[in-house]
Amino acid sequence: MIRGKVLVVDDEQGMLDNCRRLLSLAGAEVETLSDPRRLPASMTTFAPDALLLDLRMPEVDGMAALAEALAVDPALPVIIMTAFGSVASAVAAVREGAFDYITKPFSSEQLVVAVDRALRYRDLTIEIRTLRRQVEEDPAGARVVGRSPALERAVSQVRQVGPTDAGVLIEGESGTGKELFARLVHDLSPRRARPFVPIDCASLPEGLLESELFGHERGAFTGAVTRKRGLLAEAARGTVFLDEVGEMAPGLQAKLLRVLEERQMRPVGGNSLVPVDVRLVAATNLDLESAVQAGRFRADLFFRLNVVRIRVPPLRARTGDVPVLLDHFFRMIAATSGQPTPRVSPEALEVLEAYAWPGNVRELRNLAQRLSVLDTDGRVTLSDLPASIRGWPDAEGAGLEAPAPYRVARDQAMREFLQGYARRLLDYHGGNVTRAAQAAGVTRRAVYRWLAGPDDRGKEPE
Repeated sequence: MIRGKVLVVDDEQGMLDNCRRLLSLAGAEVETLSDPRRLPASMTTFAPDALLLDLRMPEVDGMAALAEALAVDPALPVIIMTAFGSVASAVAAVREGAFDYITKPFSSEQLVVAVDRALRYRDLTIEIRTLRRQVEEDPAGARVVGRSPALERAVSQVRQVGPTDAGVLIEGESGTGKELFARLVHDLSPRRARPFVPIDCASLPEGLLESELFGHERGAFTGAVTRKRGLLAEAARGTVFLDEVGEMAPGLQAKLLRVLEERQMRPVGGNSLVPVDVRLVAATNLDLESAVQAGRFRADLFFRLNVVRIRVPPLRARTGDVPVLLDHFFRMIAATSGQPTPRVSPEALEVLEAYAWPGNVRELRNLAQRLSVLDTDGRVTLSDLPASIRGWPDAEGAGLEAPAPYRVARDQAMREFLQGYARRLLDYHGGNVTRAAQAAGVTRRAVYRWLAGPDDRGKEPE
């Protein structure tokens, strides 16, 4: 069953009656319009969630009607209805902002599936728009993008602990955004006007990390030709973020604990003590409690760091956040590159949401960059996703449904590939079906059939 309001515009009354009957049976609220000149008024009064628009009408050109509809509601998904002979025009309409097209004659299943995809896309855009407004109204979460309960729990903890001076231990897998949460803790604290100094404990050897933290005097060791202030001193009255603190060597752990307890430090090679006034926020992708039990991490330092513990959830546990984050990254990339934001098909979104994301948010951000760079038609379909993501994910422990049967999965993948390939061909050759067919080494009939998808037996058109 589908839910939503659908406006159908066509000059053929039989087509209007048929669409009304089929879509109403599927659960949609349907209004039909035989005079396209009344389209702007009908959109205002009916406020559709999706629009089915015939491309060839005597009173008004379909492209003009598309422009009028998008002028009233730029986010409205518009499905162009066209005959096989006008596929090139339908492709041009997609480039001008239409959501998709469907070729006449179409089956009831094709119609319902196309409208259902459009309505799901509409729901997603509304959710993203609502989230963006909520983020603007909530400065505490302005840099944390998402709406999942798991993420909101972590953000809620940040809001509580941020205004205090308590130490914070942030746990989470690599790529989940632990430094982002640490910066948010700092931004909510009374120390927000002072420096935020991040230190990667995993990237520096023990001696160099000690020098970076505490500073050193001239001549303290070979190569120390000048005096250096430590980062703990540089961050005076601010926040120090120790990333991957679980990788810190045992000897350095003892020195850090002494600094935290006495609020003063001695630079390497120095004789005098330097006062330390910083808030410490630490992060780790390890299980520090297990490291303490194994003797790899000091228990007293762990208890000192673990005043408040915040667990940043992995992306696979953030239900519903993948499309929101993807839209966020696309917009960030578009702001710097000037490229339009790609539109992601519902099928591609389903695969992205089911994927396990071992690299978490960092992996999704890199994928957004790749899709933006390789985008040629403003659309992201299944065929545009890397093979590692298109493959069926491991559903164990993730609350996912079992993969579809082989034949169903194969047919869906084949349909997406053929349609995407045909559209790219037509785009490259300016909508000229003859030249597109010659370039592909197939007949014009094959191109048309690719656009319509594989036959009922799931075989590739010849």
